[in-house]
Amino acid sequence: MADLELFGAQSQPAAAALDNGVLDDADEDPAAAFLAQQENEIAGIENDEGYDILKDGEVPDDLDLGTHGGTVPPSTAAAVTGSLRSEARNGPPNYVAISEVDRLKSEPESIRKWREDQKERLEQLDANSRKQEAEWKEKAVKELEEWYARQEEKLQKTKASNRAAEEAFVNDAEDVFPGTEWERVAQLCDFNPKSSKQAKDVSRMRSVLISLKQAPLVR
Repeated sequence: MADLELFGAQSQPAAAALDNGVLDDADEDPAAAFLAQQENEIAGIENDEGYDILKDGEVPDDLDLGTHGGTVPPSTAAAVTGSLRSEARNGPPNYVAISEVDRLKSEPESIRKWREDQKERLEQLDANSRKQEAEWKEKAVKELEEWYARQEEKLQKTKASNRAAEEAFVNDAEDVFPGTEWERVAQLCDFNPKSSKQAKDVSRMRSVLISLKQAPLVR
């Protein structure tokens, strides 16, 4: 009886311990606990290293693609890292287009109308400028052709006048008569004071030649 009572006294603490959950850990599945621990670690890695890399627009220095296993060359790792940093700063093209559409949608109607009016006005000004430039070029070509025509006509008239004067001079040189020497000299002089461009005063010489022409010297 004493032994049974001792056994009953020792079994009571075990039952109390079982009621307090001391033996719960013994019944837990080790495989399930291991899987739960791995899932928690993976979730922590994704939250800490996967999505916060580009939060501030910079890739951490310790994220070196060439050091994980040594299978990626340094040049490839640098190119990939530079691409990540460029996308972090500038954003993908799709995001830029979406942000532009959002900006246009968020603009007031007055600003949008003003921008469209300015664009139409600038296009009209460009068209008028191109049209005016073409008209100026056409006018310049026409005026240049007219100037060349006038110059050619003037040149032909000058050639004809010089040729006629040369023929008259040759004819007068061949017909030499005594007593007409001063008359021939006077023909070579321009006695019109308005057409004279000389700076010196030649009025005295002009009067002497005119008097000799009218009354030649008698030898």
